[in-house]
Amino acid sequence: MSQIILMPIMIFMTRFYHNSVPQHRSFSEKLLRIISLTIFTGILFLAPSCEEDATIIGEKLLPGSDFVSIISTDTISVKSFTVYTDSIRSDNPAYSYLGQLYNPYFGTTSAEFVTQLRLNSTWQEDVFTIDSVKLYISFRDVRGNLQAGHIMRLTEIDEEIYVDSVYYSNKQVSLTGFAIDIPLPELQADTINDLVLDLPVEFGTHITRNTEMFFHDNAIPDFRSYFKGLYFQLIPAGDPAFITLSVYPSSTYGLYSNYIVLFMHDENESKKEFALILDSYTRNAAFNKYTHDYTTGVPGKKIEHINDGYFDTLTYLQGLNGVYTKILLPGLDSIKNNPAFNGISVNKARLVYPYMDIEAAGSLPAQLLMRYTDNSGVRNYVHDYATGSSFYNGSPDTVAGVYNFNLGTFVQIFLDDTENKIKPELDLYIHPSSTLQAIMGANGNSKPVKFEFTYTKF
Repeated sequence: MSQIILMPIMIFMTRFYHNSVPQHRSFSEKLLRIISLTIFTGILFLAPSCEEDATIIGEKLLPGSDFVSIISTDTISVKSFTVYTDSIRSDNPAYSYLGQLYNPYFGTTSAEFVTQLRLNSTWQEDVFTIDSVKLYISFRDVRGNLQAGHIMRLTEIDEEIYVDSVYYSNKQVSLTGFAIDIPLPELQADTINDLVLDLPVEFGTHITRNTEMFFHDNAIPDFRSYFKGLYFQLIPAGDPAFITLSVYPSSTYGLYSNYIVLFMHDENESKKEFALILDSYTRNAAFNKYTHDYTTGVPGKKIEHINDGYFDTLTYLQGLNGVYTKILLPGLDSIKNNPAFNGISVNKARLVYPYMDIEAAGSLPAQLLMRYTDNSGVRNYVHDYATGSSFYNGSPDTVAGVYNFNLGTFVQIFLDDTENKIKPELDLYIHPSSTLQAIMGANGNSKPVKFEFTYTKF
């Protein structure tokens, strides 16, 4: 406050300072109290104007770059449509699948798989007779028709496969023509089915027709080039069943869940056993095959628009490499191309996506994934998921009925990308190993998609 204002007040107050004469003390204290209250009220009145003046003065002294604006919006446009690609990489899967799934919205999904076998030990028999052959197999999950009578068909493949090669879900499998059919017993739902199945002795005599090839060697043709592997299919008895298993390497060396045992005897009638491993600790090459027939869905419920770029009010997601949602962010592209937004810093970028009709889709996936495609055609997880999935989120909010996706890092990298390596496009999908599906609100839906964007403008 100005000295011009303060000085008269101080002089006035000193006149009523404490007096040593007793008879004037009461009057002085009362007067001093009144004056103090008046001054305090005046200070309160003048304080805002003093503070405002200081701000104005500071604004004249500081450069404009020292002031920032934090701006929020949820009106950035988001468009999406349903996409399906029948050729998806499916080699070295964590889970393998057999059979069919049906959904009135998603139609029919069929699954099969191919895998090598690996010798469990060195072959040491010169003279032997095969007495029986058994397949030990563990079904992790079974759904659909559980009755006995389904046929599991194993067919020898005619093309060697390799652990370090890429295989796709629509690959045509070349076969030798040698096949065996194995009837399945009645299966149990909601539990692991550990089965011991009889294979015909014919399988044992066929695979041991040249035991000189019963060795593994990466430098020369070995057992894998001699017996190249098996193609697994499920032929349903009546209504379909769907089986989940794993031929991925066991986590503990020597403990296997899926293998074939040849039971034999030698010329001295001594009992012998020899095992061929599907889930070998030393990994076998394997890949899954999927086919999706969306035309078998129920009229009025089945997906109407796939791969036509139509911005419907619903989009669809499906595991097992089924349909997924392509998301376009033209509003974000407009921000990048507007010079007024150069150099902005992203505080928050969250995509809020509503899900629809849980009963139709089944159980909600615990997490939905997002990826982008770079200018070389490579698909990558969004940066926020790749650097920390807990921040990325992607899980359902069952109260609000939405999935939340934090994409701040992806958006910042997109805005800073001067070489156009990244497009303002994303794929929303369910992990390929999942058997679930989801129906999402989109475009003009009554539950709109929102892109919540907060940024700092310097």
